[in-house]
Amino acid sequence: MKTYIFLFLLIPIFSYSKVLIGIESLISDQFHLIENKNIGIITNHTSVIPSGKHFVDHLFEMKKVNIVALFGPEHGIRGDIPDGSIINNSIDALTGITIYSLYGDIRKPTKDMLKGIDVLIFDIQDVGARFYTYISTLNNCIEAAAENNIKFIVCDRPNPIGGVKVAGPILKPNVKSFVGIQPIPVQHGMTVGELAMMFNDEGWFENNVKADLTVIKVRNWSRSQLFDQTGMNWINPSPNMVSSEAALIYPGLCLIEGTNVSEGRGTLKPFLTIGAPYIDSDRLIKELQQTDLKGVKFNSISFTPVAIKNMNANPKYKDKPCKGLQIQVTDPQEVEAVKLGITIIYLINSLHKSEFKFDTTRFNRLMGDDSIIDKILAGKTPEDILGSWESELTNFIKIREKYLFYN
Repeated sequence: MKTYIFLFLLIPIFSYSKVLIGIESLISDQFHLIENKNIGIITNHTSVIPSGKHFVDHLFEMKKVNIVALFGPEHGIRGDIPDGSIINNSIDALTGITIYSLYGDIRKPTKDMLKGIDVLIFDIQDVGARFYTYISTLNNCIEAAAENNIKFIVCDRPNPIGGVKVAGPILKPNVKSFVGIQPIPVQHGMTVGELAMMFNDEGWFENNVKADLTVIKVRNWSRSQLFDQTGMNWINPSPNMVSSEAALIYPGLCLIEGTNVSEGRGTLKPFLTIGAPYIDSDRLIKELQQTDLKGVKFNSISFTPVAIKNMNANPKYKDKPCKGLQIQVTDPQEVEAVKLGITIIYLINSLHKSEFKFDTTRFNRLMGDDSIIDKILAGKTPEDILGSWESELTNFIKIREKYLFYN
């Protein structure tokens, strides 16, 4: 008898711990929000229900809503278009529904695109960095919904790198772009649902418009949980984001894109692999071992970036031998991604002053602050640089508190 009682008690504990994403709740117990409505869906290949079926395909087969249009972000609806590639409007082969590209000449839905839509739904897996363009698409779509009096629903998902750490400078207006669209730090520590509420309620949209916004929350997720603790299957959110390990360091290592160092595109481990023909790997590792960086290990590597189908057709240093680092995450909870990225860039500049170069426009847009290059070139230490944005980060954290759904 005791054995059966013990097993019975285990069942609700296991059920409670399972992370349930927003689209599961929308389908199971909040379907009244969209039933018999004309809807538009901002989505991509990450929008799948537990059965493995795409959210759009599931709704299409239910026939309880009328899907008027689909809206695709960078990399497209099915997620197989390489980084930065312009995407044209098309027809979804599986459903016959019109797909409007929001990563071409138009990056915000127009009035014509939204014609006949009652509700817009957003469901895309983010990775927790300001320059990941899915949140820029989110921002633009909420603003368009507000301007056209269309209800907006965000189906929330966990932040795969956790919701605790916040790091990096707040975006400055003079470097605003599609890789930095609102005044948030590089690593914001928020879910897309929390960001949506912040974008909508802080008066950041043009003419102070405000959408009728609903967030379908994640269940059973805590801010300290990383992706590998959610029980969810990793689906590459973009072609070069090939693991949750890469996502953990992405807020710092993506900054390498704004330099003449390869960020690992053209290899099977982007962001975990960096290098250039001129780098002395052994000297760089020796210097890194003298720092207080935690949660990572550095290994020397030689590699040659090559074109990889559906990942990158023309990577930096294509077909040229490079030397550099392969980064291994040893303790995910200890990783400080922005500090890691700034430290690596600082040391490469120190060791290779004549060869190392910034792509100034690109780096400033990623960093969100055009003063950081001057600090690095002037020999300011990583500690000095990290401290330079401390007060503005403190102010952001106070604002952020109002929008946090999860403990």
